[in-house]
Amino acid sequence: MPDLTGTDIALNYRKHVIAQSGVGRELIVKVVSDNDITDAELQAMIDYATLSHGVDGAGDSAFTVGALGTADGSAFVSETTDTVFLRLQGTGDLTVAAMKAAGDTKAGVDASGNTYTVSIEAIFAPAK
Repeated sequence: MPDLTGTDIALNYRKHVIAQSGVGRELIVKVVSDNDITDAELQAMIDYATLSHGVDGAGDSAFTVGALGTADGSAFVSETTDTVFLRLQGTGDLTVAAMKAAGDTKAGVDASGNTYTVSIEAIFAPAK
């Protein structure tokens, strides 16, 4: 193997840079219930995030769920887990207030009494 000392490769070895997969923006979305998240309520919020809610570039875009996790790394258990993280991938906008409303509405229909807080915890965007 050739000597790489002093090359750009060697100079950048083990440098920590912001990077992601280049598939568009990745959002880490935190969903918290004041009680316990149900399957149906979580699905209502995921359904909101994965469907487009706009036209001609206005409104929320559809995202893809890349991962789902819990605060402590354990498996999601309906009516037990109260915090979930979603890794969403897409290119547009996401209105967390509307995503929260989808969960709250489903909670009202189900009479679970749950109230949700939804926030974007991190955004990873491809370098331009």
